[in-house]
Amino acid sequence: MDKLSEHIDAEIICADRSLENGDIAPAFEHLERAHVLGQSITYQHTRIHWRMLKIGWKRKDAREIFGQLVRIVGAATKTAFGIYPTGNTGGSNVWFFRPMPIAEDLKQILDKTKKN
Repeated sequence: MDKLSEHIDAEIICADRSLENGDIAPAFEHLERAHVLGQSITYQHTRIHWRMLKIGWKRKDAREIFGQLVRIVGAATKTAFGIYPTGNTGGSNVWFFRPMPIAEDLKQILDKTKKN
């Protein structure tokens, strides 16, 4: 497993632990961080949106459910062509084409893993 995938998986594990404790908001925040790290990799990008969809379903949030369904299709079909906005956190509260600033710790991970 490459280093970037290890960081993505660490965020997903944190999200899963938060969900197990009934803490939905922190779980989603970890998935947003995983999204920033994994949005350039079709598999990672799509699986993170799938997990976001499951949280939307758990919240009974129609906007999030619909938004994630659209994003899953986009992630599965557009990522390989480099069609994704850098830094976008992936939730339905953000326009899916909006680039966003990257948190410094995530930027360091991305910079470090690109060099290796």
